[in-house]
Amino acid sequence: MIESIDNTRWWQRIWAAFIFFTRLPFWRIYQPPQACYRTVVEHWPLVGWLTGGIMALILWFGPAIMPYSIAVLAAIICRVLITGALHEDGLADFFDGFGGGGNDRERILAIMKDSHIGTYGVLALILYFALLFLTLFNMPPLYAALAVLAGDAYSKLVAGQIILFLPYARTEETAKNRTVYRKMSVPAGISMFLQGVLLLIPILYIGITNETLQWELVIFVPCIVMYFLYYMMLRKLQGYTGDCCGALFLLVELSFYLNIMIQTC
Repeated sequence: MIESIDNTRWWQRIWAAFIFFTRLPFWRIYQPPQACYRTVVEHWPLVGWLTGGIMALILWFGPAIMPYSIAVLAAIICRVLITGALHEDGLADFFDGFGGGGNDRERILAIMKDSHIGTYGVLALILYFALLFLTLFNMPPLYAALAVLAGDAYSKLVAGQIILFLPYARTEETAKNRTVYRKMSVPAGISMFLQGVLLLIPILYIGITNETLQWELVIFVPCIVMYFLYYMMLRKLQGYTGDCCGALFLLVELSFYLNIMIQTC
């Protein structure tokens, strides 16, 4: 019998999020109760502090020992290795499903669950990585470092709202990871909000002070992208899946970086 979430501690739920969203061996140190994995989205932005922080360090200090283009590439590769390409796998499955499934809900779900990658998925990954690299490369190093530090956590905050707006599209038995995320409580929502916005402060402060960034665009453009994708999921799936969450995060994050790049170049 799975332990109730109410009987778990906050630190166990955070630990579960780091185990779930990364491939770092946190599980070797401690394995939290299975119920904790239903709350991992609530601590998703906090995981972004780790992945975004590591990318930011590479982007800021890397150019001292290597060309800036290699530092950008190294930062991207480092995050892919840390997460095990979890979100990128979701992006590929999302585009395969929505690109090849038409308006047939069951066909879309079947394609997304298939372990083989299709043409839409390959093209999505190529275009995504090309845009991500060019966007970060064309930012000044300081803005690139601050952007990934803020954008990783903030985009996970925005993407994570999908579990409030839509039901899970599969059953728990047919889910890839056998886990259905719970609806967030008010305290969990406040905690997630703080996790997602605190790291926005440095880049917004510098950008507004130097008159290079409009804070409204930085904050709201990713939300508009999220709404567009939410509407697509609502119309075609009447719900979301784990792959949808991964794709939603990467596309929202990319819009965050593109917005900052356009304003700072």
